[in-house]
Amino acid sequence: MAAGTLYTYPENWRAFKAQIAAQYSGARLKVVSTSPAFTFGQTNRSPAFLSNFPLGKVPAYQGDDGFCLFESNAIAHFLSNDALRGSTPQDSAKVLQWVSFADSEIIPPASAWVFPTLGIMQFNKQATEQAKEEVKRVLAILNQHLNTRTFLVGERVSLADITVVCSLLWLYKQVLEPAFRQPYPNVTRWFLTCVNQPQFKAVLGEVKLCEKMAQFDAKKFAEMQPKKEAPEKKKEEKKAAPAEEEMDECEAALASEPKTKDPFAHLPKSSFVMDEFKRKYSNEDTLTVALPYFWDHFDREGFSIWYAEYRFPEELTMSFMSCNLITGMFQRLDKLRKNAFASAILFGANNDSCISGIWVFRGQELAFTLSEDWQIDYESYTWRKLDVNSEECKTMVKEYLTWEGEFKHVGKPFNQGKIFK
Repeated sequence: MAAGTLYTYPENWRAFKAQIAAQYSGARLKVVSTSPAFTFGQTNRSPAFLSNFPLGKVPAYQGDDGFCLFESNAIAHFLSNDALRGSTPQDSAKVLQWVSFADSEIIPPASAWVFPTLGIMQFNKQATEQAKEEVKRVLAILNQHLNTRTFLVGERVSLADITVVCSLLWLYKQVLEPAFRQPYPNVTRWFLTCVNQPQFKAVLGEVKLCEKMAQFDAKKFAEMQPKKEAPEKKKEEKKAAPAEEEMDECEAALASEPKTKDPFAHLPKSSFVMDEFKRKYSNEDTLTVALPYFWDHFDREGFSIWYAEYRFPEELTMSFMSCNLITGMFQRLDKLRKNAFASAILFGANNDSCISGIWVFRGQELAFTLSEDWQIDYESYTWRKLDVNSEECKTMVKEYLTWEGEFKHVGKPFNQGKIFK
């Protein structure tokens, strides 16, 4: 029977998966999440921690025998028993299917919708509305599947249920008010059945469903941001760490990293304020407000526009996997956001699709070459600099920013889009 220590921070839903699995399997699990034993942003950056967990991510598991694991799904799988993992090869595959479904289909829209209500992320109207539609889609899929089933796989709780429940947890607690969840009674019935199991309650406590959809609170968001130090105190005081109690570890880790030299520092100051355009794009009508603002203020000397096309369309299979390629690239380029904007679109259907997009960069060269951290994905695309004064460029910018148009250069119908901003 497994025995070891789980390093995390308080209320980390990713860690809940491992903790609930251990409750079912009987694995002996010690959870270390508070000071002085573990301080997120400090302990997980120490040489000793990184020697076992090179990514510095939590949750992280270290067995009493020295066996180490990172990534929450792997840890939960290890701490499970055969009943949770699936007692037959078919059931094991189905469990893995739902674990992957949670990561690829639930977590991205749930994060985009819920994080702003927790003060972790700035509100984005377009992203939130799209996230709501994606949440409706996954709830509909779950509702249909659970129409004749008590649990996702088999007749008992499995790791599939544990993982999907934890992925839906903040949705049910923050934004899925009664009217929103009403069309999906099977999902709510199943969710309540799970969270009221003794093994779930031992980790989650009493789960209270949302009564009123939480909204973005600008004041709360401001309070969650790191406070700037007074200049005269910089040498005497350490920079205060941002609040992490409800942060996803990715957000918290990014916030706690030391600042590095700006790769764009060598460029002259531009009159085009990217953040202002992004606000227009996020909060106002794209066609009548954001696009006119873009062309009225665009600095043709200080910025450039590029067309990108994925090199290997023959390797694209399921649509959700193709979208994960885009999302993964965007996540790895987080520190480029201040000086770039992009709209990437998946065209076509399963096993017959392609990816292309429009990117706006500070400067006249591809920004990826300015930092090694930005070079993981860009070689998988062909890049063509557009003439910003051409009709081709104006048409492409309009179509890719509105997600509407003929897209004559593609030859496949619009499937879904992702915005990098």
